[in-house]
Amino acid sequence: MRLFLTGLALLAATTATAQQAADAVQPEAATQGAFQAISPQVATALEAKFAGTPVEARNWMVAAANPWAVKAGADVLAKGGSAADALVAVQAMLGLVEPQSSGLGGGAFLVYYDAASGALTTLDGRETAPLAATPRLFQDADGEPLGFFDAVVGGLSVGTPGTPALMEDAHERWGKLEWWELLAPAIELAEAGFEVSPRLAGLIEGDAERLGRFASTADYFIPGGTPLVAGDLLVNTAYGETLRAMAEGGSRAFYTGEIAADIVTTVQGVEGNPGVLSPLDLSIYAVKERAPVCVSYRAHDVCGMGPPSSGALTVGQILGMLEGYDLSAGPMDVEVRRLIGDASRLAFADRGRYMADSDFVPVPTQGLLDPAYLAERAALLAGEGALPEVAPGTPAFDHALNWADDQSIELPSTSHFVIVDEQGNVASMTTTIENGFGSRLMVRGFLLNNELTDFSFRSHVDGVPIANRVEPGKRPRSSMAPTIVMKDGAPVLAIGSPGGSRIIGYVAQGIIAHLDWGMDVQQAVAVPHAVNRFGKYDVEEGTSSEGLTEALTGLGFEVESRALTSGLHAISIGETLKGGADPRREGIALGQ
Repeated sequence: MRLFLTGLALLAATTATAQQAADAVQPEAATQGAFQAISPQVATALEAKFAGTPVEARNWMVAAANPWAVKAGADVLAKGGSAADALVAVQAMLGLVEPQSSGLGGGAFLVYYDAASGALTTLDGRETAPLAATPRLFQDADGEPLGFFDAVVGGLSVGTPGTPALMEDAHERWGKLEWWELLAPAIELAEAGFEVSPRLAGLIEGDAERLGRFASTADYFIPGGTPLVAGDLLVNTAYGETLRAMAEGGSRAFYTGEIAADIVTTVQGVEGNPGVLSPLDLSIYAVKERAPVCVSYRAHDVCGMGPPSSGALTVGQILGMLEGYDLSAGPMDVEVRRLIGDASRLAFADRGRYMADSDFVPVPTQGLLDPAYLAERAALLAGEGALPEVAPGTPAFDHALNWADDQSIELPSTSHFVIVDEQGNVASMTTTIENGFGSRLMVRGFLLNNELTDFSFRSHVDGVPIANRVEPGKRPRSSMAPTIVMKDGAPVLAIGSPGGSRIIGYVAQGIIAHLDWGMDVQQAVAVPHAVNRFGKYDVEEGTSSEGLTEALTGLGFEVESRALTSGLHAISIGETLKGGADPRREGIALGQ
């Protein structure tokens, strides 16, 4: 089965995309109606998305999960701002109009290409565990793990937010415009109000019981005891005031003073599930620059964020194992899906054993991506059916260590956006408060994260420590996979997605769709999903992927049909820029 792509295979992949595009996920009509009035440019971008065609531009482009955020970034780029400037405006706006997914109370990873120097930089704005946290943070008196939502809802799950510091760090490194003017659009909309979108309204209704547990959160999302509905005007003067404080005092206005005091009081004082976040935790928070993690695939370098993210390592392992196989038959070929699914299972086995915050545990990053090791793991794919069982491999270690398999839980939320500016700088950023609506605690107009529940609730298994256990100051392992694909030293694709631990499968498929199946970026982000992490093959309900069920079952896979709500956003970079926005969410691509 070890076959290499040939020119004929690539040609076949390109000609196959017409049918693949016809099978693409279609956006909901309510999304188009909700945002058309923002501007004529937004209306045009929505039309392109509904037509299934990429937005094309020559100078700059932004793709993100909400049209208000896209417009904020586009306005910055239109007046000469850099990709770093635009990401500040986009993130500030997302925290207002998409509060369930990301915001000032969360964390983020950024992959940034600086065109002037040719350097690729990754910035870690992940939340940290409070200094008072212990490995038994999410265990009961008998040492047993708490139920997931018992741990999530309230102060116990809140880590030190990193997003404000990351926004400021990126602006200080690569920004051109004034800091205050990047926050101004979100301030203005917060104070004027915006219409609740159909997606936000549906998520509020579905989570009303948890949102209703805390007075400030309930007052905002469930005023008078009735959940907000699509079309309601939502004003958030408290968020505007928080951004005004940051516009004047930078991120220190967030990490010290009255805002920080309110965060700590809320976390520690919540009834029923208080947390241990302290003023010191906030005051000492720092963004970390880390080395990019890259893997070679189809004559490209696929680069992303290293530990504490498992995203680039696991995506890299999947692609590295598939490098020697021909995937050109496309997404509806069961053999292609067998290869991708079992490569993913092998990569996730390594992820569960070895990947965590490398400041606290040695992670065999080089060993996990070593071509010889990946070839050894890829040889396991050479059979005819699903692998009967999967175990972690034995990559080369700098230190001989023994870790138990992780048992953490990651549920989908998060947001991703990509930006290319007129100078050729590229930003790919994934941003999150973890679970939808995070801890459900609201402070000064923004929600606080529940990021600590990305740690393993168990600290040991049979006396063997788990790498991703809770430790003071540690950053929980993440699946976020902001990615920039390079060719001959220059970026050709920026991509990423929300979606919990399925982020890895969504991003890997998006890259394969573009490089192996010859799809443009809009087709690539709309391909129906089929994701395998731990043995069960999830196929996207209501799509052509359900047609794979019988064949995959025949190969020995357990298959389940379910909603797979990715939020892929991508920009391809060539003679022109082409942007794609996931039809499963509200986002668009906009360029000039």
